[in-house]
Amino acid sequence: MKIKSRYLPYLLPLRSIVFLLIFMVGAFVTDKEMDEISNWWSVVASAVNIVTILILLFVTKKQESNYWELVNYKKGKTKGKQIVSMSIVIIFVGMIGMYLAGYICYGVIPYAAPMMIAPISLWLAVINIVVLPISTAFAEEGLYLGCGTNQIKNKYMAVIIPALFFALQHSFIPTLFDVKYIVYRFLSFLPLTLILCWYYYKKRNPLPIMVGHTIIDLATVVQIFVSSVISGF
Repeated sequence: MKIKSRYLPYLLPLRSIVFLLIFMVGAFVTDKEMDEISNWWSVVASAVNIVTILILLFVTKKQESNYWELVNYKKGKTKGKQIVSMSIVIIFVGMIGMYLAGYICYGVIPYAAPMMIAPISLWLAVINIVVLPISTAFAEEGLYLGCGTNQIKNKYMAVIIPALFFALQHSFIPTLFDVKYIVYRFLSFLPLTLILCWYYYKKRNPLPIMVGHTIIDLATVVQIFVSSVISGF
């Protein structure tokens, strides 16, 4: 049974709000500045991913359905070349988007926000090599594609609205009250999220997106692991 509910798109701002609140509360509790706890973004993201997945499971159960029907996954539908091609697109567009946003906001190519690969506790870095990439794919594709693109009737809004919220959440991962940084993070991901939502709207197949998404996030957590092992990386 394909899930259809006019209420599900209201979940789209959820992650942006949660990330903002977590970093604000975290800074208050630890009595530190936002930038001093920004290196913990990957651990926070994993925790929020798990909460997001649990919410999606609860919502689909209430609809007498399941997660796979929410994202319209059909076993055997995906071909290997679809996964390979979409993975290449995600990596290429993701890198280009980040570098162009860095040039627009900071006048530097290539530019990458240094806190994104800042070191954390080694054992958490090891755990996150597995947890973050996999949980992100399930949480974000479930939310923005399943609750967004799949539920919005207008063909343009079904792409644009989820893509905007998909990109916006990154402005608060981690949260810094710096307008230039917020715009940089939003612009970094907007080209990619527009393509992902458009592709999904056309194909209704989440698997190539989920695999490509996992790969690009894996590259990030590996860098965090290396910086946690090698001082000054």
